Amino acid sequence: MVYIICMIIGFVTAFAGSLIGLGGGVILIPSLLFLHQFSSEFAWATPQTIVGISLIVMFFTALSSTISYFKKGRVDYKTGLLLLSGSIPGGIFGSWLNQFIAAERFSFYFGILMIVLSLLFLLRRKTTSEKQTIAQKNIRSFHLDDKTYHYSVSFWGAFIVSLFVGTLSGLFGIGGGSVMVPLMILLFGFPAHIAIATSMFMIVFISMISAGTHIILGHVSWEYVLFFIPGAWIGGAIGAIVNQKLKSQSLEWILRVLLLVVGVRLIIEGLT
Repeated sequence: MVYIICMIIGFVTAFAGSLIGLGGGVILIPSLLFLHQFSSEFAWATPQTIVGISLIVMFFTALSSTISYFKKGRVDYKTGLLLLSGSIPGGIFGSWLNQFIAAERFSFYFGILMIVLSLLFLLRRKTTSEKQTIAQKNIRSFHLDDKTYHYSVSFWGAFIVSLFVGTLSGLFGIGGGSVMVPLMILLFGFPAHIAIATSMFMIVFISMISAGTHIILGHVSWEYVLFFIPGAWIGGAIGAIVNQKLKSQSLEWILRVLLLVVGVRLIIEGLT
């Protein structure tokens, strides 16, 4: 029964993660924390073990969905590689830092992070003319579905943001997408579809590096990881397909609501 539940969680996690570029950590981690609390069969699911499993599942989710997004030409890999400049060292540092977080406070901290991210969408965004005035030389163009999009990404801005995101990724096992996607949309002016696809491309590398650190630290229960992977691979591919059928504004609302709901529940759990 445990193995079937793990496969279902893997599928749902990957589908939701691929759909809105989160990698799925915001689904998998709360689910396993809940099961750990109420089922003796999930006694193995400690916060550190969950993070290790989450990052490995993130890798397969991201790889599956990235292949689908690449085929549709939705990945801005040049900007993705630029944003990886700080994400990789940040991911290593965050994974190391994770072992010092007290288990009883893990849900509370993770919930606060989700609430903050959902509230970021209430901030006013720069218009295209404002971005062009601020950083003409950093304007990037991306052609998708017979339309050309313009957004601004500077090297140092990308490095600082990605360093922060990478640290959170390794620390909380979220793959970085739940932080990176909102910031790409709000700070750099990415259209949601491109931000999500590019985020999944980045998560392939971020989760691989962060997961490697957790493996070295012994935070991975391989007996259970293998039952998440099949569902993650299938869910990631299907999520990418559904994403292409939704409007950008719809994806942003799904992202905002999901982060808010998960955040509130985790804060409540962390306080009890």
